Amino acid sequence: MHLTTSTTGTGPRHVALVHGLGGNGATWAPLIERMTATGRYTVTTVDLRGHGSSDRAPSYALDELADDLVENLPHGLDSVVGHSLGGSVLVRAVGRLAPARAIYLDPGFHLTLPTTGLRGRLFWAAPLVTLGFAQLRQSRQSAAAKALYKPAVRESIARAQREFDRGMAIGVFRDVAFHPLAPAAPEVPSTIVLSDDSPAVLPDTLAAELEGLGWDIRRLPRVHHDMQLENPDGTFQMIEDVL
Repeated sequence: MHLTTSTTGTGPRHVALVHGLGGNGATWAPLIERMTATGRYTVTTVDLRGHGSSDRAPSYALDELADDLVENLPHGLDSVVGHSLGGSVLVRAVGRLAPARAIYLDPGFHLTLPTTGLRGRLFWAAPLVTLGFAQLRQSRQSAAAKALYKPAVRESIARAQREFDRGMAIGVFRDVAFHPLAPAAPEVPSTIVLSDDSPAVLPDTLAAELEGLGWDIRRLPRVHHDMQLENPDGTFQMIEDVL
């Protein structure tokens, strides 16, 4: 599928940014501002299918989202950054995109949602209800941080939510939950940055296992899942050496 992309800056290092579920390329603005202010970066953002200005689709499988990235992003970039769902998609495309470095911000590698036994059957029998409760708990934890976002950032998030095909959410959560990342050495040099909320999307045991396999694991303390919005300065400083 053809995706909407946007490129900002004229620096020598070309970086792509892949947003999370319910976001779009514009929600990267706080981080892009810091990157382009250095004069070192050209930044390309993408709206995944069903997000932003990209078309809606009859299917939103992770493998299809990854194929879209491969078809729409330049190959051989200096780095590609994926947040949350964007990380789940990027890890499935990174071998074909072949950037010099992949960077994952709280990537959805292994959701802590039940998938087996009676608990798993009950959870997925009524996902609108069960996922709603899970997201409500997460929203309450980060509400205070979001209240401190600049008005332009809050409006960007609201706009992205209005444009988002909400019908995809349950299928995406199910796909990520039932197809967690299998521990293996990274296909390209890879850095993972984890927030205080990271165990919900990447358990500490898996993070330790990935670190042992050659992944560069970093932690940005005192921030929630949307670290690039809550603390763009800290996020940029955390990854600047590998961008």
